[in-house]
Amino acid sequence: MERIKITFAYDGTYFSGYQVQLEKRTVQLVIEKALAKMHGEEVRIYSSGRTDAGVHAYGQVIHFNSPLSLDRNAWHRALETLLPNDIQIQRVEKVDDNFHARKSAKGKTYRYIVLNDHEYDLFQRLYEWHVKKPLNVEKIQEAAQLLVGRHDFTAFSASKSNVKGDKTRTIYSLDVWQEGKRVIFQVRGDGFLTHMVRIIVGTLVEIGLGKRNSSCIKDGLETFNRQVVGMTAPGHGLCLWEVNY
Repeated sequence: MERIKITFAYDGTYFSGYQVQLEKRTVQLVIEKALAKMHGEEVRIYSSGRTDAGVHAYGQVIHFNSPLSLDRNAWHRALETLLPNDIQIQRVEKVDDNFHARKSAKGKTYRYIVLNDHEYDLFQRLYEWHVKKPLNVEKIQEAAQLLVGRHDFTAFSASKSNVKGDKTRTIYSLDVWQEGKRVIFQVRGDGFLTHMVRIIVGTLVEIGLGKRNSSCIKDGLETFNRQVVGMTAPGHGLCLWEVNY
């Protein structure tokens, strides 16, 4: 029995998120079905974390145990043949039995793209959030630094989140920069709560639009009140960029 680690990308547009759901197309379901065809039996996969419906991934990671004796290239070819074209295998590795895609992760990086222009981009509309009104990027950059560090991010998590216990997380960096008409948000941390990155981006965009004052971030971190911070940004602008081990 060997433990296999796979790094892969997916276009989340036509997936109802990562995790298996009844009668819905999800990333986990599609991959487990492919592996079942290879093995002749069910194979359970374990991921670095879940993504919501519409959210994309450039560097998602899973692991599973397999009795098959295949080299990395054979795994790569077999999975590419069985998987749909909105999932792309990037790297296959054989790892130690102690490796766990989620528990071994040291941190994750997410990217979010906002198109700040009066017209949307037809060919990128599924991968970026279109915000028409001008954004004050300097204000966003200043406010973003208030979130860096170790905090209780209860206010920046989904109200109906099923996460129990401590909601303290560490954000190592939160960088915001402009590329032409696009504003890129990149957040790196040790872990993220349900909708956390999307709420952070939604809050920062509202600050950039002048709808909120940056003081709402401090209020949210101190009061743990979801209502004092901003909206949840749409899922399709978000991408799981990298998982660090």
